[in-house]
Amino acid sequence: MRIGLFATCLVDLMRPEIGFSVLKLLESAGYEVMVPEAQTCCGQPSYNSGERAVSRDLAEKFLREFEMFDYVVVPSGSCGGMIRHHYHDLLRDDPELHGRYERLRERVFELTDFLVNVAKLDKLDSAFAGHITYHDSCSGLRELGVKQQPRALLGKLPNVQLTEMKDCEACCGFGGTFSVKYGNISTAIVDEKCANIQASGADAVVLGDLGCMLNIEGRLRRAGDARTRVLHIAQVLAGDA
Repeated sequence: MRIGLFATCLVDLMRPEIGFSVLKLLESAGYEVMVPEAQTCCGQPSYNSGERAVSRDLAEKFLREFEMFDYVVVPSGSCGGMIRHHYHDLLRDDPELHGRYERLRERVFELTDFLVNVAKLDKLDSAFAGHITYHDSCSGLRELGVKQQPRALLGKLPNVQLTEMKDCEACCGFGGTFSVKYGNISTAIVDEKCANIQASGADAVVLGDLGCMLNIEGRLRRAGDARTRVLHIAQVLAGDA
């Protein structure tokens, strides 16, 4: 089985090491993984800003680059949600493209959902140890139903203590272009999220969306918290953290 890895633009540009952790996890599960070199953005920022033509071009580009794979894996709930749900809106007026999209859509998975429900991973070669809390990213939770999957995987690591923070399902305030358009509101939201992380007593917050990761980590550091680690779940599961 061949997997097409949609690395996401934020992983590619900001945290490429997360992409290598994802690659390690998928290959260790027995899959052949390909990373199309020409891949770019899923189109979510332009879609949220009303730039439908740009977003549609990116959706069509995604189809060309990924429709030949048995599965497509995305280490981001927001990008996965964009592809699994909003491409339907962008492509519905073109029967040929929409048909191709529908044939691909059910093969697109967020990383932890894939590892639990497709790969059915029963063990992990990770020596990660520590006290963590988990942040549920909005798109992964609400658009893709990613809730128990990351916790099931973390539960396979014997030296991990998971403490649920207050309002773990609440937004971190990033929301893509929302944090740019409404900076003051975004800051108030992420301040509450950071307070809940710190109150949990955990040494690290783990999550599955790089937008949330950058937003939370940035606010923690600007507020003077240099202790709390902010980790993508792929890093923890692969033993790279």
